[in-house]
Amino acid sequence: MQSESTSRNEKLHVGIIMDGNRRWATRRGLSRVRGHEAGVDTIRRIVEAAPKQGIGTLTLYAFSADNWRRPRAEVAALMTLLRFYLANEVQSLVRNGVRLTVIGRRDRLPDGIATAITRAEEATARGSALHLRIAVDYSARDAILNAAAKAAALTSLTREAFSQLVTGEAGLRDVDLIIRTSGEKRLSDFLLWEGAYAELHFTERMWPEFDAGDLAEALAAFHGRERRFGGLPAIVPEEVPSLSRV
Repeated sequence: MQSESTSRNEKLHVGIIMDGNRRWATRRGLSRVRGHEAGVDTIRRIVEAAPKQGIGTLTLYAFSADNWRRPRAEVAALMTLLRFYLANEVQSLVRNGVRLTVIGRRDRLPDGIATAITRAEEATARGSALHLRIAVDYSARDAILNAAAKAAALTSLTREAFSQLVTGEAGLRDVDLIIRTSGEKRLSDFLLWEGAYAELHFTERMWPEFDAGDLAEALAAFHGRERRFGGLPAIVPEEVPSLSRV
């Protein structure tokens, strides 16, 4: 059973490590780029399904700081897909009330992408049905390190204030559930601060195969867990026998 702090009525923050695009394509004799294109189609499906399933914030791991090590042609293709998404999906996001923000570094992105990100964020800023966060050139450890450098100049510090330094925004809900597709079972430098008490769900499904039903299955498993946050479950005291009945 779920604790009161994470009831089904609350809008959840879910993070997804979108893994398996390349393997999905390879198993079908397709190019890696085709796998990433299929992965973008899955993003559309999950963004549409998320608000209907009680998700208020969805953080997707699109490109890590370590992914620059991949073959140059593959990286170029991923950047092209990012440009395409920013150019073609914004109006759909606006119609569906989705607010888009991009986390991670922007200074290393190819020319024009950082500007396109800013425009997309501004265009969708009023969205209230879902907060979609896409991690691009992202490293959780770097985010924490940068926050620590900024915190050094402060005279006092709270967890809430430090969290804002890490995430770049105030009041962001901690991550409730992290899903990783493709059968891998690691966090890969994703949301290490925000996901300190996140539940983890691993599935063998490749990201291009992942659909609303898989999301619902992960959420059902989440809602069946008891989240203690370091404490103990409530214990109902045993009835003390009355002396009159002894």
